[in-house]
Amino acid sequence: MTSMKKTPTPHALPDFRNLGVLMRVLLGVSGMEIAAAVIRAASWPAILDELFGMAAYAQPILLLSLAVLVVLSDWLRRLPYAAAAGAIMALELLIAAFIYRFVQNLLIDADVSLWRCLLFTALASGVLLIYFEVRGRAWSPALTEARLQALQARIRPHFLFNSMTAVLSLIRTDPRRAESVLEDMADLFRVMLSDTRQLSSLAREIDLCRQYLDIEQLRLSERLNVQWKIENMPADALIPPLVLQPLIENAVYHGIEPRIAPGTIVIEVYRKERQVHAVIRNPHNEPRTPHGGNRIALENIRERLALHFDAEASLTARIEDGIYEVHIVIPYRREAAAD
Repeated sequence: MTSMKKTPTPHALPDFRNLGVLMRVLLGVSGMEIAAAVIRAASWPAILDELFGMAAYAQPILLLSLAVLVVLSDWLRRLPYAAAAGAIMALELLIAAFIYRFVQNLLIDADVSLWRCLLFTALASGVLLIYFEVRGRAWSPALTEARLQALQARIRPHFLFNSMTAVLSLIRTDPRRAESVLEDMADLFRVMLSDTRQLSSLAREIDLCRQYLDIEQLRLSERLNVQWKIENMPADALIPPLVLQPLIENAVYHGIEPRIAPGTIVIEVYRKERQVHAVIRNPHNEPRTPHGGNRIALENIRERLALHFDAEASLTARIEDGIYEVHIVIPYRREAAAD
């Protein structure tokens, strides 16, 4: 069996507009403040005095730094990693020097030196840059494994066999439709075998889902009904590839195939404020045999959403009134924002 060579994960800055990233920065700096106060304090009662003294400088520096990083996030992410990290460090030191002078003019009894303020800022910035770099590399094996799982789970032998059989039946009676189905299959497998680390447009993902459903419609005929509710879909929104299609494939596999009577899959995509919602509903059937593929697919997609959007994305699943529903929420990011 041939093995897939892993592509080295490039250095990359986090998205400083992401709420999860901002939360980690806030908690990280606050934790370092507490640690520094404990180390410097001569006694336990003195810890609070040390902490308040440090916070008078550290918190304004932190808040101003986050505001600057949010504004410059796109520009920084376009730079080479070393240049971006150097720019962040320089910005942090400039902000620290500015805040130090500002606070010194307000406080009469300030025993914090400029050197100490700059040193803490440099250490905190360096630790956080290393943390996000290590975290990104720690997630990369999960991404590679998720990609391998997606390839193994998505290319199901029964789907490929049934699709090819349906195409063969059309070659003599309707060769143009057979050609169209083969083109859809080629597009589908091309995306499945491509690098899924880059975000793509929601419109492209919906096209991929339509191609997949056209193939399934060929063999399931009137047993498969699809209801699209995408009138309010933001077509330019960015989404990880192969997020919706595997969920729709699971809806067909678990919700339609076991049934004798026709069943309906409802696909609803809409924007609400700064979030994009994708809801997929299908009939719920008691499983014919124990099957963990649905759970694996959900966990796979949760990991990929967390990798790209951190705490701003979520995936929930529920069963209500005989309907199985999967609900995805991601932040609204436009294609222009990725340039």
